[in-house]
Order: sequence, then C-alpha cells, then structure tokens
Amino acid sequence: MDRCEIVHAAVLARAAAGDLPPGRAPDGPLSPELAEAAFRAGCLTRALDRQSRAMQRAGQGFYTIGSSGHEGMAAVALALRPDDMAFLHYRDAAFQIARAGQVPGQTPAWDMLLSFALSSEDPISGGRHKVLGSRDLMIPPQTSTIASHLPKAVGAAYSIGAARRRRPEHAILAPDGIVVASFGDASANHSTAQGAFNAAQWAAYQSVPMPLLFVCEDNGIGISTKTPRGWIEATFAQRPGLAYFKADGLDIYDTFRAAAEAAAYTRRTRKPAFLHLRTIRLYGHAGADVPTSYLTKAEVEAEEAQDPLLHSMRLMDAAGVMTPDAALGLYTDTCAEVATLAERAVTRPRLVTARDVMASLIPHARANRAANGPVPADRAATFGTDLRAMDAPQPMSRLINWALTDLMLAHPEIVLMGEDVGRKGGVYGVTQKLQARLGADRTIDTLLDEQSILGLAIGMAHNGFVPMPEIQFLAYLHNAEDQIRGEAATLPFFSNKQFANPMVLRIAGLGYQKGFGGHFHNDNALAVLRDIPGVILGVPSDGAEAAMMLREAVRLAREEQRVVVVVEPIALYPMRDLAQEGDGGWMRRYPDPTRRLSMGEVGVSGDGTDLAIVTFGNGVYLSHKARAALEAAGIGLRIVDLRWLSPLPKEALTAAVADCKHVLIVDETRHSGGVAEAVMAHLSETGTARLARLTAHDSFIATGPAYAATMPSVPDIVQAARALTGR
Repeated sequence: MDRCEIVHAAVLARAAAGDLPPGRAPDGPLSPELAEAAFRAGCLTRALDRQSRAMQRAGQGFYTIGSSGHEGMAAVALALRPDDMAFLHYRDAAFQIARAGQVPGQTPAWDMLLSFALSSEDPISGGRHKVLGSRDLMIPPQTSTIASHLPKAVGAAYSIGAARRRRPEHAILAPDGIVVASFGDASANHSTAQGAFNAAQWAAYQSVPMPLLFVCEDNGIGISTKTPRGWIEATFAQRPGLAYFKADGLDIYDTFRAAAEAAAYTRRTRKPAFLHLRTIRLYGHAGADVPTSYLTKAEVEAEEAQDPLLHSMRLMDAAGVMTPDAALGLYTDTCAEVATLAERAVTRPRLVTARDVMASLIPHARANRAANGPVPADRAATFGTDLRAMDAPQPMSRLINWALTDLMLAHPEIVLMGEDVGRKGGVYGVTQKLQARLGADRTIDTLLDEQSILGLAIGMAHNGFVPMPEIQFLAYLHNAEDQIRGEAATLPFFSNKQFANPMVLRIAGLGYQKGFGGHFHNDNALAVLRDIPGVILGVPSDGAEAAMMLREAVRLAREEQRVVVVVEPIALYPMRDLAQEGDGGWMRRYPDPTRRLSMGEVGVSGDGTDLAIVTFGNGVYLSHKARAALEAAGIGLRIVDLRWLSPLPKEALTAAVADCKHVLIVDETRHSGGVAEAVMAHLSETGTARLARLTAHDSFIATGPAYAATMPSVPDIVQAARALTGR
C-alpha cells in the first residue's frame, strides 16, 4: 500500500482510539482560535497531498511533492503578519493556507487543486507549474527552491530599510515589515544558502538593517541523503549577527511561541534571525519516491508514528480547544471536501499552445510618475567642472559614468551595487565619484559574492527599486547565473505576470585586454545570457552608444519591468584612437540626456552595397579599423552594429543589409554557440545572398602577447572580406 494511504489509515484509527503520541503539554501564547486555524490548515494540507497522488494516478494531476509532516508551518504563518513577504520552501502549503485564512476572500483549497491539475485558471502560475504563491498573500512563487530564493530574500529585507530612507514609487513592503524565507535542512548546505546567511550576517555585523527571518524545516533528510543528527543546530546556533531560535515543529504551540519570539526580535531589532524547526517528512520526497528503498521500514514507521496531526489533536484536547473526535471529524470532512472539489478542478482548461505558455514571459508595463530628466540645478551641483568637459570627446568609461549619474539624478529609485563600485569607483573607474556625489545608500559596496550581489538586486526590485547591479567581470557571472536564469527571469513566467523584478545588470566583459588576467578577466562567451527567455541583452561599441543604451535599459526596467543586461566591452572603456595614435577617432561627445537608443535599433555606418559587415562591441571598432584597407580594395562597405543581441533585432538587421551583395558576420564570441550562429541562421532564412562568418576560436583566452590570438583581428577581417567579395 502507498505510504500516503498507510498514514491516512493510521490517523483515522489512532484518533478514533485515542491513541495519540505522547509529548509536552500545550504551552505558550497560541490562542484557541489560532490553534484551531493551525489545525484546519494542517488538515487541508494533508488532504491536498493525498488528493495530488490520487490525481496523478488517474492521469489528472502532475505534481506530488507534498507538505505532510511540515504542517507546523501553519503556526509560523500565524505568528507573522500577512503583509510580511514570504519566500517559501516547496513543502509549505500549510503556511500559505494559514496565511490565506488571515486575508479575506481566499480559496486556498480550490486554488491549489487548480495548480495540481495545471489548469490555466490556477491563480498564481496560470497552469505553468505547480508553485506556492499568491499576490494577495505577499508570497512570490518559487519552483524548486533549493536555496536559490535566499539571496533575494536578503535583498528584499535590505530594501525595507532602504525604502525608509527613500521610498520608491512602487514600494509594496511595510516600513515595519519583515521578510521570511523558508528552506529544508539539506538546502541549508547549498553554497547559495551559505552565501545568503553570510550576507545577512555581514549586514547585521555592520548594523545595516536586515529584518529577515530564516526558517529551517529540519526533517533530517534531503531526498535520500540524511542530514547528520544535530548538524543544523551545531552550525547555526552560534553564528555572529544571526539570532538562533528553536522549536518542535510537531507541536503547534511550541512552534507558534518560537516563531512569535523570532518575528518580534527581527521586527524590533531589524536584525536577522534563524528559526530551527524539527519536522518530519511523510511519504518520501515525491509520489514516485519509495522511502523504504533507502530507509528501513522501522525508520519510516517511527517517523509516521510522530504524525503532527495526531500531536495537534492531543495538544488541542489538553488545551480544551477541540476533542479528538471533533478533530477527526474535521479531518475527514476536509478530505471529503477536497475530493469533491478535485472532481471539478480536473475539468478546468489547461494551456495548449506555445503562445499560451509564453504569454507570461514578458511582464506587464507599469505606469510611472512623469520624469523629465535630471534637474539642471542638480546636474550643475553634482557634475561641477565635468559639465564643461561634456563638450569635448571622451572615452567610453567616462560617458558611462556621466550617463549613470544623470539616470540616478532623474530616478531616485535607482540603486547601484557591486564589488568595489563605491569608494574605488570600480576596477576601471566607471562608477567613480558616484558614491561621493549621490550617497553610499545608492552606490553600495557589496561583499565579494556574485550570488549576493544579484540577490540584493532581485530582492530590492520586489520593493519598487530599480537596481543596477554590476558584475565585475563576465567570467564572474558564472558563479551566480542561476540568480538570473532561475529567479529573475522566471518570476513573471511563474506568477502569470503578477510579480516582476526589473533591473539593469551591468557586466564588464569580452576580450582584447592586453596582457590582463587571461580567461578569468577576458570572457568572450555570451551564450549563457542569450539563452534565457525574456532577458534583454545589449552590447555597446562606443561611449555615446553605451550612454544611450543604458538610458533605454533603465526605461525598459522602470516602465516595462524587464530584466536587462548590458555587457560593456572592457577593452573599449579607455579607447581613444582609431586609425592612428592620437587621432581620438573612437572618443565621442556626451549625448543629450534625453537621447536613447531603442531596443531593436541597429547602427549603420556607410552605404556601400558590396559588403555589409554585421558585428557588435569590439567587432565594430575592429571593422572600422579595417575600413580603409577594404575601401582601398574597391569594396563598397557598410558596417552594421547590432547593439542588441537578445532578442536579436531581426527586422532592423534584415532592412540594414537588404541591398548588399555580401554579408560578413564578425563575431568576437566563440565559433560554437556564438552570436554569429543566430545571425547567420536568420539571414539564411531571409534569403540574404552570400554569407560568411569570422568568429573567435573555441578556446579560452590567454594572458600576455597572445591575448588576442584566438579572436578576430583587423587582418582577419580584411582577408575574410576580400575572400567573400572576390576582391
């Protein structure tokens, strides 16, 4: 027999016989009304878990990771306010159900059954995944929450204090609110989790407000791997800056007491706390999991004997809240009601087409207060003598700095964060003076952890800020790319556009740095960013372009709630000359603050029809250096600067090369998985005549004299162009 049905039968038999597990007497501030609410949430959790398995057996349901054994989380929910944002572990149905009871008009049983059935009427994901979550309940949806949600919980908690100083237009968290993030004991070992704990402690150690409650649901096992007994308490009880609270999650009175104490501590002190709950896991990891394949039958039965519903029946009886007979009646009635509701839920419509599924990839646009750009007096006071320098051509790094300054003056909700971006002004000086000019709370020097940097940004975006995180080098992104792939980009998708976390991520990247750092500081791979649905990727090629693209990126984030990544070519930051030393041919004047380059707009230089060179970033610079030799060979040339690499500006690109006889794609990313593959595929599909591509080799980048040996060069471009055109 399925362990689910064994446990169900045991509840019926033991409750009827009064055979309830022994334990402590009820103690603490849990009122009779809240005790009953917690038990009702537990009964509904159990009934839904059983029903999910029945639906799967009938081919009508598609998710069976249950919350049975974790019913104590209902008491945690009742100890918090319903406006405290909660990032939940996937075993926290009881938390969501209990919170639903705190907010009028909620139908948690029906909502979760629609989610099990993957109906398009599911109110949180629209049938895209079985997720916990609710806009009304302040629960952003999570999928497989193996700690990936903890960095953004840190960011959301930080945002509450930041919003007290400067409240964004779209802020949603209360000034005295807290954030809760729950997870399993196995997930606590994940590097992402450890980074989040460390970031919260790091902030608290410096008296930075961090009203965050971590809740570890310790059931002693992660799928099949046991957590060493006592491990969680041994590693978390004495952490600096992190207050430790402990409770028996099988006891709703003890759980409520500890959760209320922890929440009160966090709300009062604005410091993080760690609530350690002992729980059990009933049934195994999921419906297909057979726990007796890795646990002895005696171990499984010992856990089942400690059923938290039976413990709650004993406790409520002792407290005079409800007799075991009444509790059993409530349990059986709940199971029957859920079964009846399920018969309707499985008939509701589901997603069918690709268009249906993808409808929530792009978040809703939102209205913003009118912003007419930075106030002239503020600009004069902030820029000082730099205002006069704006009339002269400047390198890219300086124009980006000025663009960031103007954007931050115009939009007080913009916050920059990253390693070394503040006092130092970044490795390349791109953000220098910003902290001094605009404040340390708007240009934040973070700890050295890319997951925490991106988590801070995602969490702050939940509370109305427009974060502009910086990753110091493109290669460093790989330490934290799932914060973009699995968290930021998926939030609108799994919430049916009800939640979004807009941001502009700046990354210094690509190659051509002479003798600096090798592959760890020169990464010419963009595939990881181009592969994420919904993410916009831009790569500028000169300073004026960078300034105008950053303005468009901020507009996209503020108005359309998009996740935008701008990869700034490091080698072009200081670039001044083009044809010869001292000519200043690659410097640009600072464009008027009102000018921007719209997403999908390409740049075209020249009107020759023999050859179009389609390129981006450093490739634009190299192609311009090659221009004289190509035109001397009689090749009528135009250079097409893609600028936006995801989504690819197909329409503009097609128009830009329509009358050209030949197209050469110059791509500084790698031959395999590089940008040229997509460009060539598109141009082939549109019937463009003769095509060729020049790419980087499938190699890492060397340090020293061979720094550019694996990437396209000016002679390579000239040779490839002449070969393609026959000149």
